[in-house]
Amino acid sequence: MLEMLELDIDNAVAFRIAGKVTDAEMSCVLDAARLKLQQHDKIVLLEQIDSFKGIELAAIITEFKYVFEIGFSHVSKVAVVSDKQWLKNIACIEDKLFRSIDIRCFASEDRELALAFLKTA
Repeated sequence: MLEMLELDIDNAVAFRIAGKVTDAEMSCVLDAARLKLQQHDKIVLLEQIDSFKGIELAAIITEFKYVFEIGFSHVSKVAVVSDKQWLKNIACIEDKLFRSIDIRCFASEDRELALAFLKTA
């Protein structure tokens, strides 16, 4: 399950994952990103991952279509909030792969630090 979250950051797209991500949920996130891009040159992402039990193949295809259509150059920062070590490891790898995006992982109790990170220029 993926749930969209509201933040007091104008250019932020935020969501919480608890379980398996469906194609419809992925589409919701990407539609929110498209909408933010109509208002802002750069956006930031907050990914709060409580648990992750996989992602539908159709959701992966939807995300690939978005990447080919729009890309990730408009994303300046990503804050991953999770207590899962394997997700922290993935965030570190992604930070090295996507050099134009500042990707950081925060423990659940440090969610406010994640928000502060997203707010800074």
